[in-house]
Amino acid sequence: MLNIVLHEPEIPANTGNIGRTCVAANARLHLIEPLGFRLNEKNLKRAGMDYWEKLDVTTYIDYEDFLNRNPGAKIYMATTKAPKLYTEVGYEPDCYIMFGKESAGIPEELLVKHKDDCIRIPMAGDIRSLNLGNSVAIVLYEALRQTGFTDMTLAGELHRLEWRHEIVNG
Repeated sequence: MLNIVLHEPEIPANTGNIGRTCVAANARLHLIEPLGFRLNEKNLKRAGMDYWEKLDVTTYIDYEDFLNRNPGAKIYMATTKAPKLYTEVGYEPDCYIMFGKESAGIPEELLVKHKDDCIRIPMAGDIRSLNLGNSVAIVLYEALRQTGFTDMTLAGELHRLEWRHEIVNG
């Protein structure tokens, strides 16, 4: 199971959205305090809709607590400062993908210790960053693609109609 780590997230709606994405992707969510909100906040639950109760979520008092409780974790750190693209690494099925807080990202003191595991999403021009929820979805679904979309529904069905199979005469 893939793991999404949010280091000191600040905006409850982003975390709620990411929680919903984690449920859809069968991924665990790890929240490293301090959080910019309470876990029972209405905006958090609204963004996560009724999926929040299905979310596998763990909180940690700080980054050291996270490391101590997840020994040997393979951690990729998503940052706009990374020299490597998120598509240039091979994600393991149980890896951890960390994202920083909305206002500042992952602290550089952590990044410099993990240069080879820092990844970035390419962006045009002088855009500072993408929305945190969008960034998580982009990288998480690349990791899911690389690991074969294990235990995921790969085909959809119409609710009221049926797909037509058209025969093309050659």
